[in-house]
Amino acid sequence: QVHLVESGGGLVQAGDSLRLSCAASGRTFSMQAMAWFRHAAGKERELVAAIGWTGGNIYYDESVKGRFTISRDNAGDSLFLQMERLKPEDTAVYYCAGALNPWTLNTSEYENWGQGTQVTVSS
Repeated sequence: QVHLVESGGGLVQAGDSLRLSCAASGRTFSMQAMAWFRHAAGKERELVAAIGWTGGNIYYDESVKGRFTISRDNAGDSLFLQMERLKPEDTAVYYCAGALNPWTLNTSEYENWGQGTQVTVSS
């Protein structure tokens, strides 16, 4: 079992940047696809970005494409999300998650979840 811990969230103004980190302990996630999800109040949880275990496959939701960058450090068992030009609609709890497969966009295959980190963007 992989234990994931997110950090880096906070309260920022529109246009600011944040860098989220996800640290893994327990079984390594170097063979897993990893992803960032977010859950805003009153909305369903959505997939924001995903990265395959080699880093060769990357996906971004249209709403963050060009503003967010997902990356991973398999040697350090870490996942990152660099968020630029933040908007109020980016406000949500952000979660990192791992899948058993090296690459997947099937959200039901992401089964290892962190506790989340709050990102709040004021206008």
